[in-house]
Amino acid sequence: MKKFLYVILSLLLFASCSSRKEIVYFQDVDRIKSFDSIRQFEPRIEVNDVLNINVSSLNDEVVEPFRMDIGNRSGAGNTGNNNASLQGYLVDVDGSIQFPVLGKIKVEGLTRSQLEEDLTRQLREYVTDAVVRVRIVNFKITVLGETGSSVIDVPDERISVPQAIAMAGDVTYDGKRDNILIIRDNNGKLSYGRIDLTSADVFKNPFYYLKQNDIVYVEPTYRKVKSAGFITSWQGIVSIVTTAFGLVVLFTR
Repeated sequence: MKKFLYVILSLLLFASCSSRKEIVYFQDVDRIKSFDSIRQFEPRIEVNDVLNINVSSLNDEVVEPFRMDIGNRSGAGNTGNNNASLQGYLVDVDGSIQFPVLGKIKVEGLTRSQLEEDLTRQLREYVTDAVVRVRIVNFKITVLGETGSSVIDVPDERISVPQAIAMAGDVTYDGKRDNILIIRDNNGKLSYGRIDLTSADVFKNPFYYLKQNDIVYVEPTYRKVKSAGFITSWQGIVSIVTTAFGLVVLFTR
């Protein structure tokens, strides 16, 4: 009887432990010395993005015609909120914006730096020292699952999966670190990829850097899923059997 109880207790202790492979991040990190950096990542402008475009010059008066009158635009319908669409140029379904003086400009698919170069070239036909700066105002990432759900604003338009998960509160012990799902909209078509945070190969993954409107989902472990049931796991079954066996022995001695 004692041996039987020792075996059951050992099984329960073993089953309650998580392995290093399930928990530790970047376990083979020594290999990253041979990896190429992916710092060149830059998101591209998409339909429904809101762009803040600032045009400047040594003489502010000469670039005034090329600036959006945000005060007048927001005053017509602003009731005190901070709606991003009232603070910049909304990219329409054709992938274009209406820019003062220049008119309709195609921006979809361009990076910020490409649009800055294009606008600077066009504006310098009017203002020789014009300088243009572009930002995507509504750059957001959604994080769901075993992290603490969160919608993250990214003001610098550059965020990696580890950064997003850290900002959402990190992965709980009931989350799969080796199978994180990224759902992405590419030109109106949904795609997805998976990332393993327990491997150093995450730094080579094309989904390592996130785009605007990406969804990051951390799946629950098998143990977490089973905990939603009546008999939550095989550990629970062992516990029930052990209790029943103990009661039988107690009342039949």
